[in-house]
Amino acid sequence: MQIVELSYLWLIIINILAWVFFHIGISVMTLKMPDRWFKNGWLYKIRKWEQNGWFWKNYFRVPKWKAVVPDGAKLFKKGFEKTNLRKYDLSYLETFILESRRAELTHWLCIPPAILFFLWNPPWAGWIMVAYALIVNLPIIVLQRYNRARLERVMKRMKKSDRATRDWKRGTL
Repeated sequence: MQIVELSYLWLIIINILAWVFFHIGISVMTLKMPDRWFKNGWLYKIRKWEQNGWFWKNYFRVPKWKAVVPDGAKLFKKGFEKTNLRKYDLSYLETFILESRRAELTHWLCIPPAILFFLWNPPWAGWIMVAYALIVNLPIIVLQRYNRARLERVMKRMKKSDRATRDWKRGTL
């Protein structure tokens, strides 16, 4: 329900400023959340139907477009870059997975504010704002789930390999 009427120029300016406010505000908020909030809860759990990331690869073709998705972590001092794997050890992979959960939550939380845009936009523009929220955030959510499923699979193999190595060194293999 539109409560104020503005010229198109003011709508554009206010919409841009509002989205910047929501994106940055929500990002800062999730960066300040304690890591313990990003354990493998119901939101972050990779579901059986995701087939360890194969669903996202086969139906959404994530590997073909993931390189063009910007990494918002570069905007923040405390941001964790997720463009490429920098290391290949358990500790780093655990951090990467945790930060992918943080990124997923950030982008889920960036969708609901689109409803507020109906307060100052005509209905057609409000729906454009909803479409914007979905178009901008859903691909990043998909990307986080795809990467996390793959990394969790790699970590499971690494842990199994580490256990086998320890058992072999102890002579219990």
